[in-house]
Amino acid sequence: MKRTLIENATIVNQGRIFIGSVLIEGQKISRIMTGIHHSPFLYDQIIDATGCYLLPGVIDEHVHFRDPGLTKKADITTESRAAAAGGVTSIMDMPNTLPQTTTLEALDEKRKLMDEKSIVNYSCYFGATNTNYNLFKQLDSQHVCGIKLFMGSSTGNMLVDRRDSLRRIFGGTDLIIAAHCEDQDIIKANTERYRQKYGDDIPVQFHAVMRSKEACVNSTRLAIELAQETGARLHVMHVSTSEELLLFHKAPLDKKRITAEACISHLLFSEADYATLGALIKCNPAIKTAQDKQALRQAVHDGLIDTIATDHAPHLLSEKEGGALKATSGMPMIQFSLVSMLELVNEGVFNLETIVEKMCHTPALLYGIRQRGFIREGFQADLVLVRPNSPWTVTSDRILSKCGWSPLEGHEFHWQIERTFVNGCLAYDNGIVNENCRGEELFFDHS
Repeated sequence: MKRTLIENATIVNQGRIFIGSVLIEGQKISRIMTGIHHSPFLYDQIIDATGCYLLPGVIDEHVHFRDPGLTKKADITTESRAAAAGGVTSIMDMPNTLPQTTTLEALDEKRKLMDEKSIVNYSCYFGATNTNYNLFKQLDSQHVCGIKLFMGSSTGNMLVDRRDSLRRIFGGTDLIIAAHCEDQDIIKANTERYRQKYGDDIPVQFHAVMRSKEACVNSTRLAIELAQETGARLHVMHVSTSEELLLFHKAPLDKKRITAEACISHLLFSEADYATLGALIKCNPAIKTAQDKQALRQAVHDGLIDTIATDHAPHLLSEKEGGALKATSGMPMIQFSLVSMLELVNEGVFNLETIVEKMCHTPALLYGIRQRGFIREGFQADLVLVRPNSPWTVTSDRILSKCGWSPLEGHEFHWQIERTFVNGCLAYDNGIVNENCRGEELFFDHS
């Protein structure tokens, strides 16, 4: 069994920052030692982490790896490589692929694909439709992270817009219901008004007006009402407005049945960025005002936002051409998610402990992921070593997502991801991805 010592790192874990060393034996963390440590002859490998921060591996609960069926945009291999390079050690993939993950057979096939191809740990959501809620009881709760509910989507048959179906979904599972909340009737009415004015070439800056705050708030309010009526566990994904935040409550995580996620894009960008980035930052829900961005950042501090994820959604650059109607929605963010949040630490927006809490600890606790999300003896050795004060610029040759572009291209960061360990395997090492590393399926203790 290989024994690797990560020596003299600044460890960030469970609200503490301290100098220490972590011993990895095989797949697990076997020992955590505080203080300066020197043992050059006792281990197979010693990594001098002086000056670096050691964090738990990031758990990204919200990704679209496009596999199967949409692999011209991305696939499990390419996007898990990007994840490892970004310090992300576990992902949860969305069901809007081809075929959609809305049958038990499709779910089994997707799990097999991820087992074969993913460099990082993985799980898959089961997608809700208007008619498949009878399958929920047959899902293996130890292997399925949750039910994905599109209350605002035009993806195939995955828009659930019947009130009776929504009630059956909310009342039909003990799994987390991860909801995309936008009111399609409001969006359609707004779109028609702008189409009458601009035709089919609506400028992209009006995307946030068509997919309006009202559309988000109305849908989120409905989801919360249904969850309260049925006692369901609801996780509202990619909250994007200050008004939605008023619908959530501060409480210890173990007291909450209704929780909220913010995405990297809504914490980084505002509508002013459409002027320079255009459709590259077009996503659903839309990027909104600077005031909304600031409110979301404050909500991370205040405990109204429980987790930070990416909604990593690669498209070909050619698919991002056009305005609010033509350009596809979504952007690739997973490779640069952690460094983006660390950059906000430098700016004084967040502290390191908060970033680790929202990107590592809370996803593990919220979903009941076994033995991950913390630096603890006996836990899986999912770890990321990051170095501050190490400037670099995002260039096209650094981008590992298959789509080959990023809205952050040209941006200078001051933190580097040096190494990422997945179950003790060194999956990423100073610019090199270990193609032989394979992640494991996540296991859940839902409660």
